[in-house]
Amino acid sequence: MTKKSKKEMTPTALNSSAPLHATFWERNEASDGILLKETIKKYAISIFRGILLFGMCFMIIQPILNKISVSLMSERDLYDTTIILVPKHFSINNWKIASTIIEYKKTLFNTVWVSLLVSIIQVCVCSVVGYGFSRFQFPLKKFWFFCVILIIVIPPQTISTSLFLHFRYFNFFGKTINLRGNIIPYILLCLTGQGLKNGLYIFMIRQFFMGFPFELEEAAYVDGCGPFATFFRIMVPGAKPIITSCFLFSFVWQWTDSFYSNLFLGNVKMLSIALTTVVDKFGIYLNAMNNGVGSVIAPVGYANAVLSTAMLLGIFPVIILYVFCQRLFVESLASTGVKM
Repeated sequence: MTKKSKKEMTPTALNSSAPLHATFWERNEASDGILLKETIKKYAISIFRGILLFGMCFMIIQPILNKISVSLMSERDLYDTTIILVPKHFSINNWKIASTIIEYKKTLFNTVWVSLLVSIIQVCVCSVVGYGFSRFQFPLKKFWFFCVILIIVIPPQTISTSLFLHFRYFNFFGKTINLRGNIIPYILLCLTGQGLKNGLYIFMIRQFFMGFPFELEEAAYVDGCGPFATFFRIMVPGAKPIITSCFLFSFVWQWTDSFYSNLFLGNVKMLSIALTTVVDKFGIYLNAMNNGVGSVIAPVGYANAVLSTAMLLGIFPVIILYVFCQRLFVESLASTGVKM
């Protein structure tokens, strides 16, 4: 057996030359040591991959574990230097205080229905626009697609003053209307493709449709379908992966958004807004519990514990959503990558 032939032989091929019930070492001897080297290499790569994935997951999960630990501590545990992660005196008082401060039931309901409504509108509009950019020719097509890229590149904070003035003094057939304080500005922005991250969704959907074979549409046209019938009957069912991805992205970004929520939804209490005022409201809560006698200053450690608990209340619904949708979400991203 030459040196070249040894390198080209695989462990499976080498095993075929050994007896049927030979041990590992007998097969390794028959392969002149190649089987042992390949086995060590395989397990070394697996161990390295496992350590790398564990480290990455730990970096993400460790802050959440710390917040869960702090949320279950009593006030005296917060200042006990001997406690690292597991509290000595378990308490759910922080959860009660946090839910009371942020009015959890009301804010959760508002956040869910606003996020759902905005996500559905965004996905519907962006799907139509992305399909149009991928399939049809129209005047100034490249210019309009350049505008879509600008929506991705330019941060919304740069046009916040313009957005505020536009919707604060909205001109409706010559009559000035104040649209701030409700969800109407959100809906108008989403319907016109100017909502939060709409440019990114249009780009993703356009790239996905670019990978669709034109023969499918030509066959639909031959069968008598028009552009809209072809889009809804042929393209949308095949675009479920990218539509699912965009919907989940939109829902999560809307859930955590505070810029547009502060700018427009002044009268609609959202979780993202409520979390920014937890520490201030905690001091008011302590004064109310003290019946207004004197002025109670909220301890820093205790205030941070309540803030951590409120953050957990805000992210738990999104985590639950991901647990139920992770298989579909991962499949959608994998399919999107193949199509693109």
